Amino acid sequence: AVAAKKEPLIEKAAKALLARSSGDAMRSEFEAFRSRADVKAWLDPAAMFNAIDKLPALVGKDWWDWPTEYRDRDAVALAAIANDHKDVIDLFCATQFLFHSQWMRLKQYANARGVSLVGDMPIYVGGHSADVWANQNLFLLSADKKPSAVAGVPPDAFSEDGQLWGNPLFDWVEHKNTGYAWWAQRLKRTLELHDEVRIDHFRAFAAYWQVEAGSATAKNGQWMVGPGIDMFNTLKPTLGDAKIVAEDLGVITADVVQLREEFGAPGMVVLQFAWGGDGRNPHLLHNHYENSFCYPGTHDNETSQGWYAAQDEETKHRLEAYAGIAYGDGAWGLIKAGMSSVSKACVFTMQDVLALGNDARMNTPGVADGNWAWRVGEPGVFDTLDAEAHKLASLATVYDRVTNPDSESMSIACKSLSKGRGGIFGLGLWFL
Repeated sequence: AVAAKKEPLIEKAAKALLARSSGDAMRSEFEAFRSRADVKAWLDPAAMFNAIDKLPALVGKDWWDWPTEYRDRDAVALAAIANDHKDVIDLFCATQFLFHSQWMRLKQYANARGVSLVGDMPIYVGGHSADVWANQNLFLLSADKKPSAVAGVPPDAFSEDGQLWGNPLFDWVEHKNTGYAWWAQRLKRTLELHDEVRIDHFRAFAAYWQVEAGSATAKNGQWMVGPGIDMFNTLKPTLGDAKIVAEDLGVITADVVQLREEFGAPGMVVLQFAWGGDGRNPHLLHNHYENSFCYPGTHDNETSQGWYAAQDEETKHRLEAYAGIAYGDGAWGLIKAGMSSVSKACVFTMQDVLALGNDARMNTPGVADGNWAWRVGEPGVFDTLDAEAHKLASLATVYDRVTNPDSESMSIACKSLSKGRGGIFGLGLWFL
């Protein structure tokens, strides 16, 4: 519904940009963006891919099922597309520029107010994409250009069949031969748009699960060795001290931990995972390490309030004994616990700040429909959240997540958080 309403408006804005004269300031800014070598490297093939993908005879087909001259990127055929469909290509590029310029203004606005933006980058890309079509040598493809092997994860306690993602896998030998140039380009662009980035499924850089294409499940895959620290050492002169967070959840072995530590990237701990097993569970607060990001739950988890409601009495007793979480206050109890962690950063969802149940869950892995539909509210909703903002500010002050708080601020925060004195815990209420 959102796309149906907004895409025509975005197209209208892009056409208006293209209609401006060559001396116009915004048109000049667009042409400068489009001519940047680092932008052309991804924008030109993406625009060409989009133009071919929209040809009436090819709509709905994967690129490997296109006519061979398009599939194999024949220079004469692509030149014809560039000439015959120049308007489509220009419109695509103008749309990308509008996003870029608006996003960069948003980023500058946030940065000027002390707010950093953290991006989230999946390690794999979609098969039917300009990434794969334009860089076929960098992926494991068959002679017919279909993926020969695909990504997934092996069976575990949550799925007896594993998870079959279906993304084409990288040809890491070829990536090494090219000096990991594609990765340098991808990460540089991501870090232009964000102040730091979390790489999803970081463990695949150490070892990844390879499944033969056409398999019905991920059961019969095999572990393959990833590029390891060689890739990050090769990219360091290009990326410098880029801030990269490693999503290191799932089946984590010693080689993954070694790679993350050698690279120096923060890992992740998730409090919802802490209560199974014994005291050595790495997600328990006393096992956290400073170079990590602590989450009550991620976008793939239940909301913390929904998660707490589903726990058995034994787990709830443990939560109360260990972290003082009781009386159904799962969301703010886990936020408080996360703030108290030694992890260098604490990340929590807006659903948890609002103490919402599982009807507000963002994503359920392995379920195709109904995800990413939750919305925070109508415009102006943040003007109604002063109490929640005060809670977060008080917790950040008490747990030294605010730069040099003065004694008065600390005193006020401590009084606000004290049980039995109008604090936020105990009965899960907030008294002003």
